[in-house]
Amino acid sequence: MKHVSAILIAGPTASGKSALAHRLACAFGGAVINTDSMQVYRDLRVLTARPDEVDEAKAPHLLFGHVDGAVNYSAGLWLADVACALEEARQKDLLPIFVGGTGLYFKALTQGLSAIPNVPEGVRARVRARAAGVPVADLHASLRRCDPAAAARLRPTDPQRILRALEVFEATGKSLIFFQGTRAAPLLDPSSVFAVFLATDREALTARIDARFDGMLQAGALQEVVRLRDRRLDPALPVMRAHGVPDLIAHLDGDISLEEAARQAKLGTARYAKRQLTFARHQLASFQWAAPQEAERRAFEVCAGLVSDAKR
Repeated sequence: MKHVSAILIAGPTASGKSALAHRLACAFGGAVINTDSMQVYRDLRVLTARPDEVDEAKAPHLLFGHVDGAVNYSAGLWLADVACALEEARQKDLLPIFVGGTGLYFKALTQGLSAIPNVPEGVRARVRARAAGVPVADLHASLRRCDPAAAARLRPTDPQRILRALEVFEATGKSLIFFQGTRAAPLLDPSSVFAVFLATDREALTARIDARFDGMLQAGALQEVVRLRDRRLDPALPVMRAHGVPDLIAHLDGDISLEEAARQAKLGTARYAKRQLTFARHQLASFQWAAPQEAERRAFEVCAGLVSDAKR
């Protein structure tokens, strides 16, 4: 069989990706490498469904919970961390197993990342100070005035990416689109990896999302959000927009009931799962799509083949 340098497991939220990655790592001596933009934050183990201490003790887990919530983490920072994680796995002769739901991270890993310059902290602070308390629709209108090309590509309800585009324009005087035309070489050659996307039945996935959020509440998700809210972080930070965080904060502030917060969080997560499917369909062409059981069969077959080749 062809040489496989890494296993990549993508899929919508609550599709069983982490459990599959854990089983592979335990069976074949792998290191599970986080490819989820929210599971990097140490503040939210429960609400982001990060692997627990028991799973982490059974197999190496890298880049989980290693970032403070006050950090505006990005795909570029993740790629830099991944380069170190890959080297660590290879030094220890561990099979890298990437798992997560952030399609952009997988795209950056296998296709390279746009060469967007770093925004000076002073510029970032100035843009965010102007944006504080401003409705996201107004922010999008501001972007449309200075960078109509970027505004046309961004959803008017996506404050994080709108702010990013405003920061880049403020720092460089150029459109975000200008920099997206140039990509650095990818860390992994897509022809040398086994990449699978877990295609889960939509109705079953919605039921899993709902049940998982109920389980999160029972496991202490609300208490996590209390601690996060007490830090009084910038609401525009990624960690403050993790699924369920705004809804549970609204409950804690007395604006809605816990039942309504849970309903909204489940609905928002289901919508996000739909966007994950759309992104993967259009942006992750090298990934095989398979139902979870079939994906597991193929992954175990590939890993078993690697072990067999290594013994020859």
